[in-house]
Amino acid sequence: MNTDRAACRPPLLTIALLSATALGYEILLIRLFSIIQWHHFAYMIISLALLGYGASGTFLSFLQPRLLRRYPSALLSSLALFALSALPCFLLAQRIAFNPEEMLWNPRQLLWLAGMYLLLSLPFFFAANAIALTLARYGARMGRIYAADLLGAGAGSIGVLLLMFVLAPVDGLTVLALLGLACLPLAVLELGLPVLRRTLLAVGILSAGTVWLGFGAPLQLSPYKGLSQDLRVDGARVVAQRHGPLALLQVVENRVIPPRYAPGMSLNATAVPPPQLSLYADGNPIGVITQAGDDPGTLAFLDQLTSSLPYHLAVPQRVLVAGAGGGMDVLQALQAGAQSIDAVELNPQLADLLLEDYAAYSGDVYRRAGVQLHIGELRGFLDGRDTRYDLIQLSLQDSPGAASAGLFALNENYLYTTEAVQTYLRHLAPGGYLAISQWIKLPPRDTLKLFATAIDALSAQGIGQPGGRLALIRGWQTSTLLVKNGEFSAPEIDALRGFCRTRAFDPAWYPGLKAAEANHYNRLREAYFYQGASALLGEDRQAFSDAYKFRLQPASDDRPYFHNFFKWSTLDEILALREQGGLPLLETGYLVIVATLVQATIASLLLILLPLVFLKHRAGGRAHAVLRWQVVGYFSAIGLAFLFLEIGFMQKFMRFLHHPVYTAAVVLASFLVFAGLGSAWSRRFSLAQRHRAGVLWAVAGILLAGAGGLLALDPLFAALADWRLPARMALSSLAIAPLAFCMGLPFPLALGNLGARAADLVPLAWGVNGCASVLSAVLATLLGIHAGYSAVVLLALLLYSLAFLLFPRSGD
Repeated sequence: MNTDRAACRPPLLTIALLSATALGYEILLIRLFSIIQWHHFAYMIISLALLGYGASGTFLSFLQPRLLRRYPSALLSSLALFALSALPCFLLAQRIAFNPEEMLWNPRQLLWLAGMYLLLSLPFFFAANAIALTLARYGARMGRIYAADLLGAGAGSIGVLLLMFVLAPVDGLTVLALLGLACLPLAVLELGLPVLRRTLLAVGILSAGTVWLGFGAPLQLSPYKGLSQDLRVDGARVVAQRHGPLALLQVVENRVIPPRYAPGMSLNATAVPPPQLSLYADGNPIGVITQAGDDPGTLAFLDQLTSSLPYHLAVPQRVLVAGAGGGMDVLQALQAGAQSIDAVELNPQLADLLLEDYAAYSGDVYRRAGVQLHIGELRGFLDGRDTRYDLIQLSLQDSPGAASAGLFALNENYLYTTEAVQTYLRHLAPGGYLAISQWIKLPPRDTLKLFATAIDALSAQGIGQPGGRLALIRGWQTSTLLVKNGEFSAPEIDALRGFCRTRAFDPAWYPGLKAAEANHYNRLREAYFYQGASALLGEDRQAFSDAYKFRLQPASDDRPYFHNFFKWSTLDEILALREQGGLPLLETGYLVIVATLVQATIASLLLILLPLVFLKHRAGGRAHAVLRWQVVGYFSAIGLAFLFLEIGFMQKFMRFLHHPVYTAAVVLASFLVFAGLGSAWSRRFSLAQRHRAGVLWAVAGILLAGAGGLLALDPLFAALADWRLPARMALSSLAIAPLAFCMGLPFPLALGNLGARAADLVPLAWGVNGCASVLSAVLATLLGIHAGYSAVVLLALLLYSLAFLLFPRSGD
């Protein structure tokens, strides 16, 4: 091999493989911490860990000249440290005794949290060093290197999702560590170094150690998760497990103290549930598999739940069950005499459990006469058909129970938005019911917010008096809301009253309900549910919502955070009650992301200011000082804007592709791959020394494509909703292509221009962009909660415009 010639070529394949592995590592860490902690704590930890990219810029600002003189050794060292730290850092981090619930009163938890940040940032720091050093070493080819980085990341986003289908999460992490080791011999080959045999021998030894350490390594779940607590009960054991991108599913059996899962069952009930198996997703309880034999009497308890209400007002023949899961709602519909049942389940691994391992145990519920199982998301399923149902039932969907209040505030939920309820209502037959059951939280939150959502959905359909189509009951643990396609009749109201009377349930709303009837059996200090429902239907609805302790404004597709109830005005009051058991009132998830933003901002400012101070002392002159601040402004703007657009449009495409895994794969890969192609194409402008013209061309394209997407995508999605999924995925990728292609140009063009004018500022630009990207992910979520994701996209377009204005002119 001609080593001189190889040394002149950048190691593009190495950078692509490294980038693919690093992005896969990031996605897999989010999944792993969702399992061992909770979703939003995973989000916080990984967001801060990605500051390793910002730290890399600061580090190289001080040591770049020295490392560039030893570039091959520095690159190989960075690659090796990334691969060798990836798996051990996670295994050590999960053993840290971090309990996020104690952060408000135990300062030691902040130290444990800092330790997790440090451990998890190390692999990203080493990966960022390898990429940044390569960009600096081959300055004339920055566009091609950045293109390899983005194309590799795009491939990694697809590859890690496929990996999660076939391997358990920790095993997948082990495979990624092995891919990181594979970067070493690849780099040796691309650089033409005469150490290939020694490198292969070292990689072989390290790979064996990685396999020994990683494969089969246990996950250390938080002791406060439902699964951890269940396994403390005498006799409990995990008997089955399924893994995939959506969840880690586990089935728990306990023959000593068997579970009795009958959510909201009447206190007057005499029937008891038959044997059951508990179901967990990522350590959180999601229901049970109920043993169903030939004797229908064993399922009599299903008639004692609040969710059985619609079957006592009519005899629905065609029923749609959303989130069929362990099959309890399907059994309830069969028990009530439904003739045709469409059961929709998003997770294919959960369906396989019922169809294969536990078919006999569950009475083969999904193969019974009249039952048809569909794998997919509820709204996507409905968008593709014109079927009308007598009953659409959603029971305890994405509602983890009163014990988890606030933990799921940042989970996007497109099942309970105003637009979602409108979709359900359009698929009801005349006189049909939409029935939604939820866990009760006190003071009332979810139930009243859902009631307000139903009011908005009915009003949007032109219903002037929505109260005549609504009914709400509650037990001691659950509530059930009915929305009817038509006015409730007197016989239906009589049947509802009789249902509540015999089962000791309290009506909270029906047309003509008196206040004295609303708080009779499950007594509260006041009839809060009735008062809230009446106020939301009254003329002073807005005043009631403004004064209420929790946020009751309905969620929308643009702001899909149904479980976010936090109001800043109540924070002092809740904290004052923390020693009296008031912490369950706190919407933890929202505060966590605010804390993440504060921490990320402080860390980012430190990482940016350090090299600014260093460069100020090393290089003088007003022109250089102005350029430094232009670098900070420009790369901050494009770092924020890139992820704003990516996240904002991912939410939009979720409503077209419906499935979270497919949406993440298609949107993320499309943005990265087409941005990579745009970065490669930027070389045309670089060779002609027309960097500013290239940025102008790119920003103009971003503005046109971004604004066009905001205006045209929703009508386009509505018109093509009945297309098959592969066609919708292909169309989504094509729709993203022009925008993403243009987004790939501003970074390499500015970096190339900077390398030619002030190479000492390249590490600063890299670090600023990394820090801005971390802030972008957190800010996008906060803005999405308060202003909606359309506003996030608009802000991104403004930031790209600002970036062009900050780009140095040739005479600057």
